[in-house]
Amino acid sequence: MEPNHAVQLKYLGHSTFLFTSPAGQRILVDPWVSGNPACPEADKKIDRVDSMLVTHGHFDHIYDAVALAKQHKPKIGCIFEIANWLGRKGAENLSPMNKGGSQQLGDIRVTMVDARHSCGITEEDGSIVYGGEAAGYVIEFENGFRVYHAGDTSVFGDMSIIGELYEPDLVLLPIGDLFTMDPRQAAYACRLLNARKVVPMHYGTFPPLTGRPTQFQDMVRELGTEVIALQPGEVLLQARLAETVRR
Repeated sequence: MEPNHAVQLKYLGHSTFLFTSPAGQRILVDPWVSGNPACPEADKKIDRVDSMLVTHGHFDHIYDAVALAKQHKPKIGCIFEIANWLGRKGAENLSPMNKGGSQQLGDIRVTMVDARHSCGITEEDGSIVYGGEAAGYVIEFENGFRVYHAGDTSVFGDMSIIGELYEPDLVLLPIGDLFTMDPRQAAYACRLLNARKVVPMHYGTFPPLTGRPTQFQDMVRELGTEVIALQPGEVLLQARLAETVRR
């Protein structure tokens, strides 16, 4: 892919996103495409991944990590315990980290931040192994554009620190309820983060995930936060967010 000097992100449904850096590198976050009912059929086959990030070990965020790691050999950033599990499954190019830490993965600088959620990994026999703790990521691209992927989480007060320290240009927040924040909590998270533009995620994939972008939009209107509800398979270009990009 030719460099275009801007960031692109493609929403693959649920909490899975495929980013393209300005130089053309491809970064997959929370690799769940096969078996993901929200992922369009045309997007289930991923032909290249240069870097991969995993927020936590639940199947709807890690299911395709091993297969894609073996196929594409991407550099993989994740919490230490998940890296250990992936290594036992045959994945290579592991780059473990922990909360508060940062590292360079190809074209991006990644900082792991907190998330409030569980992180057990379900094995093929149904047993659950320890996967460390759930996390979120602040991803900074080489042109300075910053994205905060919150992972699966409830709202927590230290989101204000994430907002102050990293000033993300785009925030990806779960809104589905039951296993994560609902729209009301996500709206409060926007207040803490001083979020200007937000893509909602982790909703509608299964019937119990009842939160919806329209509810979320109603609750953030007074904050001036723009909710960008992407359809699975839709691409969001950095130009759409140009007014928030630091030069």
